[in-house]
Amino acid sequence: MTFPPLPEPLPHHRLARLSVPHRWWRPLVGTLVVAVVYTIAVSVLYGVFSAWGSWKGYPESADGSVEFGPVSGTAVDLLILALATPVVLLAVRWIGQRPAGTVSSVTGRLRWRWLSLCVLTALPVVALAMGVMFLLPGDGGEEFRWAGWTVFGPALAMLVVLVPFQAAAEEYVFRGWLTQAVGAFVRSPWFAFLPQAFLFAAAHGWGTPWGFADLVVFGAAAGWLTWRTGGLEAAIGLHTVNNILAFGVSAATVDGLKSDETAADAAWPLVALDVTSVLLYTATVVWLLRRRTLARTAPAPLPPVQPPLFATPYGPVTGFPSAPPWAGRPTQGTPVPPPYPGVEADVADRP
Repeated sequence: MTFPPLPEPLPHHRLARLSVPHRWWRPLVGTLVVAVVYTIAVSVLYGVFSAWGSWKGYPESADGSVEFGPVSGTAVDLLILALATPVVLLAVRWIGQRPAGTVSSVTGRLRWRWLSLCVLTALPVVALAMGVMFLLPGDGGEEFRWAGWTVFGPALAMLVVLVPFQAAAEEYVFRGWLTQAVGAFVRSPWFAFLPQAFLFAAAHGWGTPWGFADLVVFGAAAGWLTWRTGGLEAAIGLHTVNNILAFGVSAATVDGLKSDETAADAAWPLVALDVTSVLLYTATVVWLLRRRTLARTAPAPLPPVQPPLFATPYGPVTGFPSAPPWAGRPTQGTPVPPPYPGVEADVADRP
């Protein structure tokens, strides 16, 4: 007897097909739900913060919003972005009908040891790039004005606590949900993570062409690492370290956190430096992968077992080596046909 081959294991970008039974509309409806629920959650949270700020006596800006100040305002922005993570996890569980952890990695959870190693790997790479940045003309120490420890200390503590949640939230949205939503329809990982790379760049605003290209490269590299490693840990590690150091440099500068500039506004020398650091980090992670065993795929769900064509609600008759096709529940006093010629059997004679 031959059995059908087992389903092909699923890489990270195909994990939306883990739902049993899979339906084509789940990724589309889930994307709409994520967008709507996140918008509502942001409006409610910002309303709460605004009411609290007015009650505490914070001034109002020209557009009527509460002016929390550079440190508190940055904290509010980071918390609002971090809301995306629970929204995505709920959509994966309720709309996707699969374990929420499958958006984190192919193992169904966030692999904390691997995440810690990725953070330690990204730290010297990004720090080196930041150090070289100060040597570039027009972007180095000539414009740097130390804000002082009384300003920098509290700001750095806030950034260390909140930036990991903000960076992880962006990864769960772009390299997690959006990549898997596209991957539900296409097998190629490139077709899955290239669209999210452009959406990731657009979400940071339209600045210089160089800055936009830098964000596309970052999104594509993070998407490729997610596919290559089977989870979001490598992308979260790079994103977290990059944002903490970038925000930290701004916090150390007088009025640095008041700036509205993002990575999309970067000039080409900074973009060249940033792309180099991203590629160096990617190569280092690939080198580390060759020296450890890391799950890259998840077992695909088995098809539902179909009942036999002639199944009956009763078990086989006791005494027969196998259930004949006419096996069922006999009525009292009705003789049972013999299993083999010349063998007589009767219900009354059976124990």
